[in-house]
Amino acid sequence: MRVLLFTGKGGVGKTTTAAATAVRAARSGVKTLVMSTDAAHSLGDALEVDLGARPGEPVEVEPGLFALQVSPPHLLGPSWRVVQDYLLSVLGTVGVDPVVAEELTRLPGAEEIAALLELRAQVESGPWDLVVVDCAPTAETLRLLALPEALAWHLERLLPAQRGLIRTLRPAAAAAAGVPLPDPAVVEAVTGWHRQMRQVHRLLTGDQTSVRLVLTPERVVIAESRRTWTSLSLYGFVVDAVVVNRVFPDAVADAGRRTPDPWRAGWNTSQQQGLEEVRDSFAGLALHVTPYLPAEPIGADALAGLAAEQDGGPDELLAPVAHRGMAVDRDGDGFLLTLPLPGAHAADLVLQRRGDELLVTLGEHRRVLTLPAALQRCVVERAAVREGRLAVRFVPDEEVWPRG
Repeated sequence: MRVLLFTGKGGVGKTTTAAATAVRAARSGVKTLVMSTDAAHSLGDALEVDLGARPGEPVEVEPGLFALQVSPPHLLGPSWRVVQDYLLSVLGTVGVDPVVAEELTRLPGAEEIAALLELRAQVESGPWDLVVVDCAPTAETLRLLALPEALAWHLERLLPAQRGLIRTLRPAAAAAAGVPLPDPAVVEAVTGWHRQMRQVHRLLTGDQTSVRLVLTPERVVIAESRRTWTSLSLYGFVVDAVVVNRVFPDAVADAGRRTPDPWRAGWNTSQQQGLEEVRDSFAGLALHVTPYLPAEPIGADALAGLAAEQDGGPDELLAPVAHRGMAVDRDGDGFLLTLPLPGAHAADLVLQRRGDELLVTLGEHRRVLTLPAALQRCVVERAAVREGRLAVRFVPDEEVWPRG
């Protein structure tokens, strides 16, 4: 089983690329599901199949190929209603108008959570060899993929460690606090969310999942894709390939002895410069270049034609992921924590130690790393970013490090 996620700046053709990849895999004998986490839902348009008639159910497009449009929060329905009822009771206690309270307790990010849970369900129970995910544009995708770890972190702190005490002392504690405390059903609902988010995070960062960046050979798009690669690496996700779309045919070759079309020749020059920048920026990643076709590829046959222009076959799609996440190694009398951050510079990073955690902030993105037990008894000696890798050296804290 492999999971491929496609993302990129809006308008670069990621939905078309994801759909074409799925068609190519299915026609090669790989049982494939393609699904979309993009609220805009254009996957059905690309495949020329109505996915909205049966939201939440895979629809057979052709033998071996199914497509799915995720139906929002019905997956969370009962458990979320339990928590929402509790929040409404708290807000009612402090005098918030019921209509306002209903608005305040609408679940933020519900569609993202539903999409992640659907992905996990399909991977665990579906009959697929390959699941292709058409993700939303990069900003939304980063929020989506960072959600499981971040939500699990918050839920761990929300979950009361002494659930038995809450059950026993709830009446007295509620009287002291002035607001109702959560009953066991609320605690169980939140516990279930926490367990599922941990499972989703393991799926997304495991050796069966990778991300493919889709872009066009233009400077603004390439710059955003570089930042996306860095941010995805911060959260521990593997990017294994770059797909460059809409490369114009060579105007000089097509013209023969005639004068080449100057408009297309200008784009040829610009795109060749862009391709060089892509090769430099994403060195080490597989690169797939697809031409700008004379017509929009709509429907399975047209998508198969687009996919035929790309390199690689089913073996490439199903190859296991070479995971390169956070690592901790012995380094003399200390330890060295390393984290791949391709394209990052020291000036972009902020590191903070908070108890047993290391906070790594990169621009607008932050990851909270829970330190292994050995590092929790160490202090940070120095940190640096070299060759696309953050390295933080820890040395034992003499006040807490075991002696003897």
